[in-house]
Amino acid sequence: MMLSRVSSLLGSSATRCTPMASARFMGFDLTDTQREIQATALKFSKEQLAPVAAKYDESGEFPWPLIKQAHELGLMNPMIPEKYGGPGMSNLETVLIVEALAYGCSGIQLCIMASGPSLAIAPVYLAGNDEQKKKYLGLLANEPAIASYCVTEPQAGSDVNGVKTRAVKKGDEWVINGTKMWITGGGHAKWFFVLARTAEDPKAPAGKAFTAFIVDGDTPGITRGKKERNMGQRCGDTRMITFEDVRVPAKNVLGKEGSGFKIAMGAFDLTRPAVAAGALGIMWRAIDESTKYSLERKTFGTPIAGHQAVQFMLADMAVNLELSRLITYKAAVDADNGIKSSYYASIAKCFAADKANEAAANAVQIFGGAGFNCEYPVEKLMRDAKIYQIYEGTSQIQRMVISRTLLEMFKQNGTCRT
Repeated sequence: MMLSRVSSLLGSSATRCTPMASARFMGFDLTDTQREIQATALKFSKEQLAPVAAKYDESGEFPWPLIKQAHELGLMNPMIPEKYGGPGMSNLETVLIVEALAYGCSGIQLCIMASGPSLAIAPVYLAGNDEQKKKYLGLLANEPAIASYCVTEPQAGSDVNGVKTRAVKKGDEWVINGTKMWITGGGHAKWFFVLARTAEDPKAPAGKAFTAFIVDGDTPGITRGKKERNMGQRCGDTRMITFEDVRVPAKNVLGKEGSGFKIAMGAFDLTRPAVAAGALGIMWRAIDESTKYSLERKTFGTPIAGHQAVQFMLADMAVNLELSRLITYKAAVDADNGIKSSYYASIAKCFAADKANEAAANAVQIFGGAGFNCEYPVEKLMRDAKIYQIYEGTSQIQRMVISRTLLEMFKQNGTCRT
């Protein structure tokens, strides 16, 4: 299903990816299928996303036409198994798609991939029973629909244990009350993954205090707040979602009662490599735009690419992009192999996010005054890059995960080598 749509998009005149795009991983080339998926996503990104990125950034409009096209091509929710109607791609193939789409516009990429491989479907993929997967993953596979991950609250972001939303069991139903904040895709979600406190004991440990729910978007009592206007990725839909006496059937409990925290956190091992891949796309675009401009712009009678100061910035951008790719692809392959990869997933997300911000800032510097102007693409890259150091765990949270894992490894093995 996927490959037929890939081939029809590529056609006979498709350009192959550059050597940087078709990166080697651990000494092995991508397979022909993976190259085809990557080339398809990049072609779609360059031809459809990049030309309208500024328009959607300025209007803030949700890019439904592009979402529908991506779904038709099989580029949306790529990890949904074929059993439930999806493309059934691997984590690595998903990362390749995200990176390529983010090259054209990371904001539109977020809208296309908001449900999967992002946090909405990962908990269902990991902990859902067959009935839940068939219904909720199948819905996303069958139509260009959106789902949202509802954990963050006005006073609980990185501190998930601070979540106040409560769910109380009444007969065969659970009644949810609370407010979630910064919910990606919240204005359009057909269903929500919701984490709520169910333990009566306020001192209950996080591992037993929360339960995960799948909540249909049309359930009475759900209020979707106004769309937030953000620094970057402005076409993305981010809102406050309020649950007031929202009744959820017991069959929509995800996993076991009290296991919600582990499910919510376990999803990050799957999703953080894909988030890192979005940052890769920004770095990739930044270095391409900067290199092109440096060869065209002249100062003191010569292209600025001839100045060592510019060359060193380009070199740093290239080094960081290639290193970010390697660790991101490794984290994705680990997930494909069933390896618990919190360590590498966090390294990938942290390093790629930080270096995307550095690359975007360098791109603006290389463009000089033009880089500060909204008519050129690097200004938007700089704004879009910042969120990668914030969502799905800040760079500081990633460093906490990395350091804790490192210390535990050393205590057990006397070395930090994994």
